Amino acid sequence: MKKRTDRKIAIAGTAAAVVLLPAVMVGLAQAGVGVPKERSEGRGNAEPVPSFGPPTKPGSTPSPKLPRVPPGTNPFKTGDGSPSPDDPDTNAAGRATRPRLPGGAGSGGYLKAPDGAAISSVKRLSARQFDVTIASPALGAKVKTRVMVPKGWTARSSRSWPVVYAYHGGNDTYGSWTHDSDIEKTAGSYDVMVVMPEGGFKGSYTNWWNGGKGGIPEWETFHIDEVIPLMERNFGAGSMRAAIGLSSGGQGAITYAERRPGVFRYAASYSGSLNITAPGMPAILTSMNREAGTAIWGDPITARENWRAHDATVMVSKLKGTGVYVSSGNGQPGPYDDPNTVPWHAGRIGEQLAGVMTTNFVRAAREAGVPVTASLYGPGMHNWKYWQRELDRSWPAIAAAIGARKS
Repeated sequence: MKKRTDRKIAIAGTAAAVVLLPAVMVGLAQAGVGVPKERSEGRGNAEPVPSFGPPTKPGSTPSPKLPRVPPGTNPFKTGDGSPSPDDPDTNAAGRATRPRLPGGAGSGGYLKAPDGAAISSVKRLSARQFDVTIASPALGAKVKTRVMVPKGWTARSSRSWPVVYAYHGGNDTYGSWTHDSDIEKTAGSYDVMVVMPEGGFKGSYTNWWNGGKGGIPEWETFHIDEVIPLMERNFGAGSMRAAIGLSSGGQGAITYAERRPGVFRYAASYSGSLNITAPGMPAILTSMNREAGTAIWGDPITARENWRAHDATVMVSKLKGTGVYVSSGNGQPGPYDDPNTVPWHAGRIGEQLAGVMTTNFVRAAREAGVPVTASLYGPGMHNWKYWQRELDRSWPAIAAAIGARKS
C-alpha cells in the first residue's frame, strides 16, 4: 500500500514539475539565477541568457525596466472586436497541422499564388474599396484582406501601382485601418494602392513554432508568399512596396523587412513590439498569449534562437538599404488622453512597453549604422489617435520611397 501511495506522489510531482518548470526557468533566467555570466547556451553568444537581445556595449545606456503587467490584462490590445469563427490563432484544433487549402477555394477568374492560395470571392464596398476573401494553405482557412485602389484603377488595366501593406494590431482585424484611422484620407490623393490583410487575433506576424513542429498558422508565409503575389497577379499591385503597422503590426512591418530583404523599400512601425527578447518581455508575452502560451515563438529558453530570429532589434542590421520610421510614446497621459488615467490602465502599460522596445531598437540601429527616422514623442498612450498622427507624419517619406505621387 505504501509503495502504491509513493508511486502516486511521484507521478503527481512529475506532472506538477512539467507544468511549473518552464515558468520557473524563465523567471530564474530573467533574474539571473543559475545563468552563466560569461557565455550563454550557444558558443559565441557573448551575452548571458537574461538579456535575450543584443549585448549592451560598454558605456551605453542599459534598457529601462519594464512595468508590471496586472494579471488578466492585455496591454497591446488595439480593438474591441472578437475573433472570427475561422480565426487561425484561436482555432486550437487546427494548430500545428500541415498547411492545406481549405475547401471551396477558388474562383476560376483569378490567378493563384505559387503555393495554391486562391481568391475565393471579391466584395465591392465602395468605388475604391474591396474585401477579398483568400483561401490560404498557410492558414488552413479563408480570411479577408481589404484593398483600397487608387483613382483611375480598373481591373483590366495593364499598369501596376505602388503599394502599401498595412498590418493591424492584436485583438483586432483587417478592417481596423478603415474603421479606426483616416488612411483613406491620408492615402486617397496619392497614386497608391493600400492592402490591409488579416493578421490574426493574436497579431503575432510569424509562422508559429508549435513546439518545433511548425505548421498552421503561418502568418509570414500568408502575408509575403500568398497575399503579395495574389495582389500583384490580380489587382495590379506593383513591386514598389512599403510595409506599415501598429503595435504588433509594427513588429510585423519591421521584421518582415528584415527577414525578407528587398521585398519592402520602406517599413514603418507605430508603437511596435520591436524587442520581444528584451529582459522581462518573453514572460510578459507568453503570459499575455494565454492558451497559445509558447506556441507562437516557443519556450523563451529552449527556443531562444527562434525568439531572436523574430526580434526586430536583434536583426536591425538587416535593414541597411531600407527606409525606416518608428514611433512611440512613453505611456504617460498625452494630449489625446485623460490626464487622470490610472497608472495600471492597459493603454498606459502597453505604450510604456512599446516605448522601451522602440527606444532599444533605435539605439541598436544607431550602433549598427542603420539610418532610422524616430519619433519618440514622450507622453502618449497606446491608441489610434497617436497612430493616425504618426501615419500622417511618416506618409511623405513612405510615398517617396515607393514612387507614389499625388494624383
